Amino acid sequence: MSKGQMTTGPNTAMEVEEEWEKPVERRGRLTAVLALATLVSAFGSSFQYGYNVAVINSPSPFMQQFYNETYMERNGRPMEENFLTLLWSLSVSMYPLGGFFGSLMVAPLVNKLGRKGTLLFNNIFSIVPAVMMGVSEIAKSYEIIIVARFIVGICAGLSSNVVPMYLGELSPKHLRGAIGIIPQLFITIGILSAQVLGIRNILGNSTGWTLMLGLTGIPALIELLLLPFFPESPRYMLIQRGEEKTAKKALQRLRGLDNVDAELSEMRLEDQSERAEGHLSLVSIIVMNMGQQLSGVNAIYYYADNIYASAGVKQNDIQYVTVGTGAVNVFMTVAVFIVEASGRRLLLLCGFGICCGACVLLTVALNLQGNVTWMPYISITCVIVYVIGHAIGPSPIPYVVTTEMFRQSARPAAFMVAGSVHWLSNFTVGLVFPFLERGLGPYSFILFSVVCLVTLIYIWLVVPETKNKTFLEICQMFAKRNKVEIKLGDGERPLKESKESLQDAVKVTAF
Repeated sequence: MSKGQMTTGPNTAMEVEEEWEKPVERRGRLTAVLALATLVSAFGSSFQYGYNVAVINSPSPFMQQFYNETYMERNGRPMEENFLTLLWSLSVSMYPLGGFFGSLMVAPLVNKLGRKGTLLFNNIFSIVPAVMMGVSEIAKSYEIIIVARFIVGICAGLSSNVVPMYLGELSPKHLRGAIGIIPQLFITIGILSAQVLGIRNILGNSTGWTLMLGLTGIPALIELLLLPFFPESPRYMLIQRGEEKTAKKALQRLRGLDNVDAELSEMRLEDQSERAEGHLSLVSIIVMNMGQQLSGVNAIYYYADNIYASAGVKQNDIQYVTVGTGAVNVFMTVAVFIVEASGRRLLLLCGFGICCGACVLLTVALNLQGNVTWMPYISITCVIVYVIGHAIGPSPIPYVVTTEMFRQSARPAAFMVAGSVHWLSNFTVGLVFPFLERGLGPYSFILFSVVCLVTLIYIWLVVPETKNKTFLEICQMFAKRNKVEIKLGDGERPLKESKESLQDAVKVTAF
């Protein structure tokens, strides 16, 4: 990406000094290997997560009709309304429940199979359910769909955690933010693809829905064929497997440079420093992941159709407005590539702030739209503003920050905790929101605005800026806050960088 590469002299120590003193110096550029590894893993894994979130929204009437007809054929009488609602909510909520179990498998799998190995293994949890859902109509079984939704949820639970971890470990520090956004970008593209395919004239009809559900296996097949040609995470190879030659080779391919000693030294230093993440980093990722899901993003999508209908959008046109909202989401996620320029913390604060304001306004607008003729348009605006707010911070940034806050040994466990919280919160909102809506009506959005506000205050007080810092420097910032000292194994190494990064920490914490 940059032309001004540093000269590779014999004196590596001087080079390391230079690297620390000039953090702006672009050491690693965006090479073809890094770009393709990012695209293949994000399309093969993250895209499916987004696709399966939205895939059953549009064909739901036809799927419920299939449930009813199958039940009729078996029992000779139509299905009771309550039983159909139960089966349908199972079909929807089995996905986040599978995601929760997938998250619990993250740490053991990435430590045993590696990051890339886990992504390859994970494709089983996509291809098998894709076939199951594809044949469900021929097999005349709605149980198959419910089981398949659970299995494809496991796939999403693994990929939503492993892809950001894999890409965060492949990226040079100045590209980590931008590359960390790519999985979220592909999630939004997956949602948009499902919304477009779900248009009645395409696949969202009585004949096309099984094909639509089965298409999720295609990205998995592509990933299964292409990902083996890309390197495993060099950090995993060096720190956890102790395979220095393999790690160096992988790093040379990823950076397009022969001399990667400075980065290898930084990895070794990280390995030798004792664990100092402490409780603050763990609490921070739990708060961010809970805030991300409990801020009501899924409820907004769920409610959107009602809002559009009340604004006078024709029933048949709602699907196109939904696609428009999906497109706004993709566009805003692309816009977040400014993450490298403005920093993670600012985007989180702005994002949660916008969501909080949009929820309050939406509550007011929904209450007044019976009396004021133009109020429904304010409701639509609030939905779009909320989607924009969520896309610039709460959606993509927690994954980037989770990668950065923890070091190699603790990162899989951290992702496991973050992922479990994420999917459990997602599951809870999916289960509780219909009852909230029935009981509180529009006032349910006030609860979401409170969640956004609490998360915003926590981030403002506790979460530091992590832009352009090495994993070790970030750990030192948290170590200082946790009042833990990081001890470095090799005494010979000058700790100039430690002092610098601790000064950074002081700058950052003086809010």
